[in-house]
Parts: sequence; structure tokens; C-alpha cells
Amino acid sequence: MTTAIFDLTGLTAVVTGARRGIGFAMADALATAGADIIAASASQEADGGAIGRRVRDLGRRFEGHAVDFRDRDAVIDFADSVADRADILVNNAGTIRRAPAAEHPLEWWDEVIDVNLTSPFILSQRVGASMVGRGGGRIIFTASLLTFQGGINVPGYAAAKSGIAGVVKALANEWAPAGVTVNGIAPGYIATDNTEALREDPDRSASILSRIPAGRWGRPEDLGGATVFLASPAAAYVTGVILPVDGGWLGR
Repeated sequence: MTTAIFDLTGLTAVVTGARRGIGFAMADALATAGADIIAASASQEADGGAIGRRVRDLGRRFEGHAVDFRDRDAVIDFADSVADRADILVNNAGTIRRAPAAEHPLEWWDEVIDVNLTSPFILSQRVGASMVGRGGGRIIFTASLLTFQGGINVPGYAAAKSGIAGVVKALANEWAPAGVTVNGIAPGYIATDNTEALREDPDRSASILSRIPAGRWGRPEDLGGATVFLASPAAAYVTGVILPVDGGWLGR
């Protein structure tokens, strides 16, 4: 087996939420493996900012789009503009709102569901239809440990990420005969903006670290290898799977 089965040269990857954190690391890994990158985030600069510079430094092409993932029409427009060019779609853009369930504002619920579940489905629906017509493609969702667990004070996020597992399996069942694989990656506790509140709470941080067999918070770049694998020819027979990258959390 050679590294050729992980080679993405000549392919184009659409990565949402690529401006920072996990999405940045995913886009970086895909570009390192040879893919050109189309990035979309709510505040994505046209030139891509840091991720754009990184992709171009690797000798790949980069295209940036600012997309409000709360806005269904904006997501549809973006999806239609990239559908026929996307060989790989990484649905990573997301948001989180923290409040006890009994006090959780309904507008927060709506926002989290729209960004984390509805928008990825819209993108996958349109891009996936094009992939099916072309006879192949890779779709990867960023799931979560809360795809498997309920969490604390994040009912909308837990619902959305649990829903991602159902969408992954449903699309995988429909599109596998056309050569389109659909999978998810479930990051563990990764040091990003989304987990800042947990890391700054000494008790919660200590409790979380005590359960992670790897003994540390994850880093965004820890997601790179799994992303390249699921996007590559090496994963041609892998579909409908949620792959945890969690330092052993779920096995504890």
C-alpha cells in the first residue's frame, strides 16, 4: 500500500467553517494531500485570510465565500454555485449556545438547528445530487461526542449533532450505489473557541481531562488525518460511519 491511495491531487474540496479551528485544520490537511479548497464561513474573507494564504503556499487554488449559515436562501445560493465543482464536501460550520434546557431561548434553539443541521443537509442535498450524477464523491460531516451523548446545558446542539448521525446514514444508504460516500467525524474535546468556556472552568476542565485516556485536550490538527482518509480513495468502501477522534473518550 502506498500513499497514492490518500492522494487528492486534482480534486476540489468545499469546506465550511474553514476560517479557524477544526475547519481550518481540515482544509489544511486536504490541501496538503493535494486538493484545491473552496472555503465558506460567516466571516470568510474573499482572499481567505490565514487559510487562504496557507492553501496557496501549498500550491493549491483557493476560493473564499462569506455565507451566513442561518440564512437558508444564502446557503442554497452558495450550494448551487459550488455543486458541480465539489469532489469533496466537508460540512463543518457550526455554532453552540449554552443555557439550561428549562431556560434555553427558543431563538437559540432555532439558530443552532439551522446552522448545525439544516444548512449541512441543504448543502449535501444539492452537492450530493451533482455527485450522484457524476458517479462519485465524498461528503463528510463534523459530528460530535454529543452525537452519542446528551451533554449539559446544550440541548439544541445535542439535538443537532444527534440528527447529523441520522442524516449521514440516510444519505449513505441512498447514494452508495452511485459511488458517493457519506460519513461523519466526531471530534472529542478539542481546544477551540467552542470549548473555551469549558476549559476556563477549572472543575469542568479537570473532570473532562480525567476521562480522556490520551490525557490532553485535542488539537484541531488531530482531525486532519481522519478527514483526508474519508475523502480519499482509501475510504471507497467506508460509508454511513461516524468516526470518533476523541483521545479514547467514548471507550472509557
